[in-house]
Amino acid sequence: MTSATKGSFDRRLLASMMLGAILNPINSSILAVSLVPIGIAFGAPPAQTAWLVGSLYLATAIGQPVVGRLIDLYGPRRLFLTATVLVGLAGVIGFLAPNLGTLILARVLLGFGTCAGYPAAMYLIGSEARRTGMRSPAGVLTALAVATQTITVIGPALGGLLISVGGWRATLAINVPLAIAGLALGARYLPRTAKSEGRVRDLVDLPGIVLFAPTLIALLVFLLAPRADRWYLPVLAAVLGGLFVRRELHAANPFVDVRVLAGNRPLILTYIRAVLAATVSYGFLYGVTQWLQDGRGLSAAAAGLVQLPVFGTGLIVSSLTGRNPQIRGKLVVASASQLVAATLLLVLTPARPVVALLGVMVVFGIPQGLNSLALQNSVYYQADPARIGSSAGLLRTAMYLGAMLASAATGAFFPTRADTPGLRELGWFLIAIAAAYLVVTLVDRSLSAIGRAPDDQGQVVRDMATTDSRGGR
Repeated sequence: MTSATKGSFDRRLLASMMLGAILNPINSSILAVSLVPIGIAFGAPPAQTAWLVGSLYLATAIGQPVVGRLIDLYGPRRLFLTATVLVGLAGVIGFLAPNLGTLILARVLLGFGTCAGYPAAMYLIGSEARRTGMRSPAGVLTALAVATQTITVIGPALGGLLISVGGWRATLAINVPLAIAGLALGARYLPRTAKSEGRVRDLVDLPGIVLFAPTLIALLVFLLAPRADRWYLPVLAAVLGGLFVRRELHAANPFVDVRVLAGNRPLILTYIRAVLAATVSYGFLYGVTQWLQDGRGLSAAAAGLVQLPVFGTGLIVSSLTGRNPQIRGKLVVASASQLVAATLLLVLTPARPVVALLGVMVVFGIPQGLNSLALQNSVYYQADPARIGSSAGLLRTAMYLGAMLASAATGAFFPTRADTPGLRELGWFLIAIAAAYLVVTLVDRSLSAIGRAPDDQGQVVRDMATTDSRGGR
């Protein structure tokens, strides 16, 4: 790749950045309208098809920070290309899957394959900002956020179209052309980076990764099917988590720098907000989409079309607010809007006219247009620049934890079918989560620093984090 003009962002990177970043959201949102047809095909209730959601997020929650850390050390090119091959392979296996177990395996492979896209994009934004001297790449960050949230919302409509044309298997097959496009763009435009000096085992905290993975597995498997007889899983997660923290405190090159993270209160609160926001977002996406088909009697294609106002509203909101560096106001409006949208689920019935459904979708589109952008920008300014890849990966891990909570909730509230009583129970659950999101946002004073002085906002936030770690706040 030839060098870009000094002082301007290399726009040739944008296509591969956007494509890599949307691979996970597109597979998440398309699945929302595929769950019912897949359940019918394999004779599986929602409690079992929920594993299709959970398996993707389980793999990605583990893989994103790991791959992000490797990208910090080795650059994005090789990891992006390798992961994209896995996406194509997962598409083939999913298309040919003879049973639910094989399909779950394909989703696990897909989860690992989509791990590199978002950390690679954040790494490239940071490296280009340093090269060009662009301290606040608001336009590029906005474009990335708009791309991921747009795909998340149009995914159900796209999934409905694919199902109407080629059945549910087409929703897996779409990954093959996406992978081919990703390989072509990545090989052509992603920069080659110099190899880091030293052996991999000296640079990469392998023991830390080995402890991190089973900690998350134990926790997320419990969340997928929380039952009293599985009490040992959260206990195991706590024990392994303690060992992980102890390891990271003494590691020369820790996978997660626990000391720095523990002192970075703004970043920790951002991760908490990501869990809460994603729980409401994915609970709405999966719960309402299944209810539209089971409870309202719509086809998969119609259920996807009903959600198009979410896309339109989210896109308008993102476009209007994207270049404004202020974060706190966006998060307050986003969390309040989620609270209103969750409350509206309590009044939905099969007899409600379509216009009422569309109104709920418009309300939900507001936080869709704000959350991704605000949370992403928060991490960009709050994280250590040398660990932006792994920090971005941990943001996605936090969001996938929320998605897993949402998946467990839909499985619990819809044990046999997505009926209206179950939708109301889901609504009350999402109201509680959205209220917690709003409270966490209102009490976080550090958010006011982002956007206060556009030329040095990142340094302001990092200075606050340093002060927090010294006990100054």
